[in-house]
Amino acid sequence: MDAATRVLVLANRTADSRELLQQLLARHGRSPIAVTLLAPAVWEIQDPHGGSESAWRRLRAAQKRLQDGGIEVWCMIGDPDPMTAFEREWKRGCYDEIIVSTLPSHLSKWLRTDLPHRIANAFPGVPMTHVTASGASVDAG
Repeated sequence: MDAATRVLVLANRTADSRELLQQLLARHGRSPIAVTLLAPAVWEIQDPHGGSESAWRRLRAAQKRLQDGGIEVWCMIGDPDPMTAFEREWKRGCYDEIIVSTLPSHLSKWLRTDLPHRIANAFPGVPMTHVTASGASVDAG
C-alpha cells in the first residue's frame, strides 16, 4: 500500500464544518491521506482563553469525525495570524497538499485578505484546494 498523502489543512471557525469534513473524506476515498489540522489562535469574544479553547473544541470535533472515517489526524493551534501560522507549520512539517477552509465571502476575514491566493502563490506547484463552508454549518458558539 502506498504511503498516505500528507495534507496540511488551515481552518479555524470552519474546522468542523460539513463542507471541509466532506472534502477530506472524499479525498481520502480516492487515496489515503494523513491530515494535520492547523487553527490559528484567533481571539473570539466568547472565549476567555484568546480563542484557543474554541479552536481546540472545533479541532477535536473534526478529528473525531475524520478518525471515524479512517483518516489519521493531528491537530494544532498556531499563531493568531493565519499566514504566519501556516508558514511556520509548513517549514516544520513535510506536506504534499494544502487545503484552506474559510467562511463564506461575506463573513470571511481570510478572504478579504486574499489568504487562499497568497498561500497558493507562496507555494507554487503544491496542490491547493479552497473550501468554503456555508454559514449554516459553522458552529457559532
